[in-house]
Amino acid sequence: MATEYITEKVIGVTSYADCLHIALVTIYQADLLVSWNFKYVVNVDRIRGYNSINIKNGYKLLDIRSPRELINYGN
Repeated sequence: MATEYITEKVIGVTSYADCLHIALVTIYQADLLVSWNFKYVVNVDRIRGYNSINIKNGYKLLDIRSPRELINYGN
């Protein structure tokens, strides 16, 4: 799936490591991915692109958030 993110132009070829990270988190069915990477990971347009490919490949939607969004989570 990492190469599919690039092929489908969700993200550029120089960001393969980010693609691999997202693909692995998706495949292992994590509930949430938390990242400070606003350019390539925590980015609404890219999240939609990742998730469209994830759904197409039979995986669930991946929730991607910044740590700032979770600081008071559960309080």
